[in-house]
Amino acid sequence: MSSFAGKTYWIIGASEGLGRALAEKLSDQGAHLVLSARNAERLTEICDSLPNARAVPFDVTDLTAVRRAVAYVGDVDGLVYNAGAYDPMRSADWDTEAALAMNDVNFVGALRVLGETIPGFVQAGRGEITLIGSLAGYHGLPAAIGYGSSKAALISLAETMRHDLADTGVTVRIVNPGFIKTRLTEKNNFKMPMLMTPEDAADRVVKAMCRRRFRTDFPAPFSWAIRLIDYLPDLLVYRGK
Repeated sequence: MSSFAGKTYWIIGASEGLGRALAEKLSDQGAHLVLSARNAERLTEICDSLPNARAVPFDVTDLTAVRRAVAYVGDVDGLVYNAGAYDPMRSADWDTEAALAMNDVNFVGALRVLGETIPGFVQAGRGEITLIGSLAGYHGLPAAIGYGSSKAALISLAETMRHDLADTGVTVRIVNPGFIKTRLTEKNNFKMPMLMTPEDAADRVVKAMCRRRFRTDFPAPFSWAIRLIDYLPDLLVYRGK
């Protein structure tokens, strides 16, 4: 029997792309699902196609809406924070509103949701929290104002939570994918190495959720290259810059 069977998972950022594919994968494993995003119509469409799913639309940038959703959803076995916003932006073309909007969804939105859900998990002495980060969170990369910094903050948050919640019965993990073919990456005008389908990425997230490992980065060769930058001298990384 699947380790997900009969358990309830709340996926925030489930209306398309990785979130939608993950909902379908977990449903196939027998999980009960609560699916959230801003687009109520799209969520309803997905829930109608799955046997045990209900839609709870809300906006992660609205604390009142977050609190209302948490109260309505009630107890769950696991939470997946996958809400994401992305616009490619170079420092010379800085758009303050767009940069703030990305951080508000990718990082501050996670703070709102986790702040309202972690106390319940800790009190129950159980639960799973899976944060969907990005390989872009490991290093400052070109044209990543807003997005890269927000994902770096999410990785740091996950690391802190893993320390703090180690003895509470609450499992915290961070999953950092590379490029996934979605409406967000369609905004890029460069060749994206090892571009994955949402279904392939969802398979890897499900596998990560089956393990006790804290951190999962994929695809492997691309993630190795990103992490290798840690060991290169600044003179080489920023040569001529």
